[in-house]
Amino acid sequence: MKVIIVNRFFAPDQSATSRMATSLAAGLAAQGVEVEAIASAALHDDPSRRLARSETIAGVRVTRVAGGRFGRGRLIGRALDYAVFHVAGAWRLLRAAAAGDVCIVCTDPPLMSVSALAPLGLRRAAMVNWLNDLFPEIAFDAGVMRSGGVAGKLALALRDFSLRRASLNVAPMERMAAYLKLRGAAAERAVVIPHWSEGDVLAPMAARDSRLRREWGLQDKFVVGYCGNLGRAHDFDCLLAAADALRGREDIVFLVVGGGHRLAWLQNEAGRRKLTNFVFKPLQPESRLRECLAAPDAHFVSLLPAFEISVIPSKFYGVLAAGRPTLFVGATDGEIARTVRENACGEAFGVEDGPALAACIRALAADPALTASWGANARALFDARFSRARGLSAWREAIVSCAARPEQHALSSSIASSARGQ
Repeated sequence: MKVIIVNRFFAPDQSATSRMATSLAAGLAAQGVEVEAIASAALHDDPSRRLARSETIAGVRVTRVAGGRFGRGRLIGRALDYAVFHVAGAWRLLRAAAAGDVCIVCTDPPLMSVSALAPLGLRRAAMVNWLNDLFPEIAFDAGVMRSGGVAGKLALALRDFSLRRASLNVAPMERMAAYLKLRGAAAERAVVIPHWSEGDVLAPMAARDSRLRREWGLQDKFVVGYCGNLGRAHDFDCLLAAADALRGREDIVFLVVGGGHRLAWLQNEAGRRKLTNFVFKPLQPESRLRECLAAPDAHFVSLLPAFEISVIPSKFYGVLAAGRPTLFVGATDGEIARTVRENACGEAFGVEDGPALAACIRALAADPALTASWGANARALFDARFSRARGLSAWREAIVSCAARPEQHALSSSIASSARGQ
């Protein structure tokens, strides 16, 4: 049995889905499983750079297929990049998969599970949907596709079809898994395996020991950090409101390390409001990720309530691993908000709660013991529920059960017959 993982990005790319796919692939390979990753030859933040078409990374055979060079700047360019990968990825699956193999299909690009059905059916291989986010729901929530339009209805129908045909559908959160069941995924084929981070690599580090914190001149400050992608699903109005309320506190700084769709907007808005308490830095290389997460005293994590079911804020797990409090802004009855509060590792706020967020930051800045306590609780929660070892164990069990499922062979034959038009 071979495990194939399909995701548009893979190491050395540092996007969130790439890190998760790479971590899973490398972990399985270390356990003696034969693993192939099918990815694009591009990097998510530099489409002009081409990676090697074939290489071995951490025991994983990486095959990079043709991909567009339009990049993430415009929706039409991104759609064209998606389309190219769909065709090239499906063709590689047809050549690489064999009977009894298990293929884990990620959600970048969207609807790749639909394109994978025919080649995997023809090869009598099992398909596992790894739903890191939900498309087309995320497009509906972002306003880039109408749920009532022809394209929206077709995308939803195709996605739901792939849920029903998959051997297994893996969701990172309970709410998403419950929603998948409502959309037609069989209860016994919908499981929850939470995301994780590299607990050893991101072991807690005292803020004073972060070289980045010293290089950026933040030694004597209370630092609220945001590290990662600034996307359409994230709220920053609450953060701006809190920064505005704290503009007179020279000892409190808001550090933003990352890039993405909303970065320029946030920079412009901070400038327009004359908020000098913001510090912007570019994404850092993987080798400095531990220092980067250790630089803030607390981390800001956000998710607009509309995206509660369709998007997973994966940076949350890195914050837990780093042993830092989480200041979450989004649905106060959502899964992240509940997790933070129940485990006393931070606080949660609604998107209109800028004053409350500012008050919490003041309290943390004035009480190092509280900050340390929330940070220690964060790491304890990570070790108990979100470690890589736990994630890999759950995945190994899922893969073995999927490969051993007898009805998979009948399912693959059915898909293959449909693909041949019989």
